[in-house]
Amino acid sequence: MTDTITNWTKSDDARVEDAIRRGASRRDLLKMMLAGGVALSAGGAVFSRAERAVAATPVSGGHLKAAGISASNADTLDPAKAALSTDYVRCCSLYNRLTFIDVTGDPQMELAEKLETKDAKTWTVTLRKGVTFHNGKALTSADVVFALKRHLDPAVGSKVAKIAAQMTEIKAIDPLTIEIVLKAANADLPFILALHQFMIVQDGTTDFSKGVGTGAFVLETFEPGVRSIVKKNKNYWKPGLPNLDSFEFFAISDTSARVNALLAGDIQFASAVDPRSAKLVEAQKGFELVKSTVGTYTNLNIRLDMNKPDFVMGMKHIVDREQIIAAALRGYGEIGNDQPISKANVYHNPNLKPKAFDPDKAKHYFQKAGVLGQSIPVIASEAADYSIDMAMIIQSSAAEVGLKLDVQRVPSDGYWDKYWLKAPIHFGNINPRPTPDIYFSLLYSSDAPWNESQYKSPKFDSLMLEARGMLDQAKRHEIYNEMQTMISDEAGTIIPAYSTNADGISSKVKGLLPNPLGGMMGYAMAEYIWLES
Repeated sequence: MTDTITNWTKSDDARVEDAIRRGASRRDLLKMMLAGGVALSAGGAVFSRAERAVAATPVSGGHLKAAGISASNADTLDPAKAALSTDYVRCCSLYNRLTFIDVTGDPQMELAEKLETKDAKTWTVTLRKGVTFHNGKALTSADVVFALKRHLDPAVGSKVAKIAAQMTEIKAIDPLTIEIVLKAANADLPFILALHQFMIVQDGTTDFSKGVGTGAFVLETFEPGVRSIVKKNKNYWKPGLPNLDSFEFFAISDTSARVNALLAGDIQFASAVDPRSAKLVEAQKGFELVKSTVGTYTNLNIRLDMNKPDFVMGMKHIVDREQIIAAALRGYGEIGNDQPISKANVYHNPNLKPKAFDPDKAKHYFQKAGVLGQSIPVIASEAADYSIDMAMIIQSSAAEVGLKLDVQRVPSDGYWDKYWLKAPIHFGNINPRPTPDIYFSLLYSSDAPWNESQYKSPKFDSLMLEARGMLDQAKRHEIYNEMQTMISDEAGTIIPAYSTNADGISSKVKGLLPNPLGGMMGYAMAEYIWLES
């Protein structure tokens, strides 16, 4: 049977291209194509044409200087320990994963040539032939087994140890074949292996300071907390990539300084341009913004082990979400409903409404909690995007009903080590993940490593395990809807909005596309973009 595209014209292709440039989600693009008569199975062809048109013709050469938002002495080249966007960018330059997530949100093969299963529990990975590490060693199954097993070793301190724990057996079948057996069926394994922490490192590696991987670039300089410089891997296994000769990456934590560096020509790429600066970038000839709303959010975390449930419920009703989008995000966002699955995800629950801004109801809960008249510390920092502005807006609303929130602004440096997950009330900043199970495993299960509000529910844990291996997508959707409702009603995380990420670039930077894993093309931009001469 041949797929057909009915009533679809070149002008419709242009609409898709424009939507990609503007950061449309996969859901938005699919709706657009279905409305235009595109069969689902033919949608890939439309995506491909649009991506090619957006990308144009790559040019080889050039040195790109890019600035991220944060850096510290804890910066790492060990993928297992990567926790911040700056770590992800460096690791994506130096290493590869078995799979990766493309612009449509689907997993594609990278170091894996095939990933097969009959029951979603036992998986066979077939590696590509002819892939070599930077030091000339050929990639084999031993490297993959070593890289994956590292996450199971508590001494490594892997950020995805909880997710990796479901891999009960990882063994080499032959030099290019690996078998992975899971504790229970999980249909999401191809997505999981695309997480940044699951980059493949060389068998036996203990010193990561040299960044030896199979990736598009070879490490030249790495100064934690300062900068990194990488040069083109001339033996890279992907034909024609990378386009850049070299790539320099460092952090400028102050947004205004980062944007000024872009406009002055000191850098060609400024990540996470805040809404205040966005119009300035757009108004300057020779510069552009690449926008995407794919599930990034800044949330207010109220630890349930340190605060009363009535106080938490009161806080959920004192948050004016529309004002936060208008004033803090300057319109660069979508209303959030206190759970992490945004509209960009196919499993988003569209029927779950956000808690209404209701000062009277909030005051009722605050009175029940006995907190009126008290001074309650709230920790905010520029390290968590928009958190300071969000905190001030919430503080003002709370003051009107007699609740005093003491907003304490702390430095970006050390915020994630000293305050995140630790302070009774603090802000977080979560990058997109491709599946609900990954969000839930990292952030909401009882033993989640990043359980920001210390939410613990045996029922939630049971539902998570039930949905994980389910192949009935309708039933799976139903369970995820229930879990999103539980988080919204019971957890101590308040997610007022899903923010629109905007990366500022010189108009000479080409090939940058939105990606469901976050800004900077899912943090893998260095491999794919180029500089127009």
